[in-house]
Amino acid sequence: MGMPRMTLQTQLVLRALLEDPGRQRYGLELCELAGLPSGTIYPILARLEQAGWVESTWEDPAVYEKSGRPRRRFYRITHEGAEQAREALARTYRSRRQPLPGWVAVRPAAEGPDRFEG
Repeated sequence: MGMPRMTLQTQLVLRALLEDPGRQRYGLELCELAGLPSGTIYPILARLEQAGWVESTWEDPAVYEKSGRPRRRFYRITHEGAEQAREALARTYRSRRQPLPGWVAVRPAAEGPDRFEG
């Protein structure tokens, strides 16, 4: 079980799953909650499942056949996944609140003859 990359999209999916950690959600529902397209959501869910943070199950055939729609795959964050996701999201949040190092900080343009004009 490795740590998935904490891209912004991964963070949005994790936040959607953490809204109600015990609830199973299907892919298109997660698309709506995270505000991301299915082509982005499903690879993230696969990585999270491979890391052990998420587990999935297929819907009972009797349910989808009765409703006349395609079969849904449901995803739920695991207990361990929820703990790790919360820690990873907290680290990501803290890292963004850090001031920029001096060599990255934007400085006003110098005045006078030494100023570069390109």
